[in-house]
Amino acid sequence: QVYLRESGGGLVQPGGSTRLSCTASGINFKLYTMNWYRQPTGKQRELVANITSTGSTNYADSVKDRFTISRDNAWNRVSLQMNSLKPEDTAAYYCNVRASGRVFWGKGTQVTVSS
Repeated sequence: QVYLRESGGGLVQPGGSTRLSCTASGINFKLYTMNWYRQPTGKQRELVANITSTGSTNYADSVKDRFTISRDNAWNRVSLQMNSLKPEDTAAYYCNVRASGRVFWGKGTQVTVSS
């Protein structure tokens, strides 16, 4: 069984930073593209960033130059460094992987950007 567990987040002031991590089990982690999604309350879930097995990264325009995705294959972990946070970054953030023809999600972690 594939499990994804997010950690980090919480309440952050505008302009501040926080770091999210997602630890995976049940997959050969290094082989898969890992994704971070977010879902603001009442809105659709959207792709924030992803990182391929070779380390190539992709970002949503709204977070480019502010967020950095990285992976540590030794620890089966993908991280999202979030800088210069804005109130509109407030959302539940989810880790995601597509493996063996299925899509797996973590339970999510809340990031609230507010003064």
